[in-house]
Amino acid sequence: MMPEPDARQRLLLQAATCHERARKAAHDGDLEASARAILEGLDCERRAGGLGPQVLQLIKPRS
Repeated sequence: MMPEPDARQRLLLQAATCHERARKAAHDGDLEASARAILEGLDCERRAGGLGPQVLQLIKPRS
């Protein structure tokens, strides 16, 4: 099943929104809300990086 083409862009936009929310919460002194928003943004970035073709490392380095 192929992900829809704009799914990666949507996740990256959601991550940027989360990071901006984290910045505002930290500025207001709400560190707990800021931390939650940072973690949510990082999760979106991780999921966006997992979309698209998967490449396996086929060449093993020599010891």
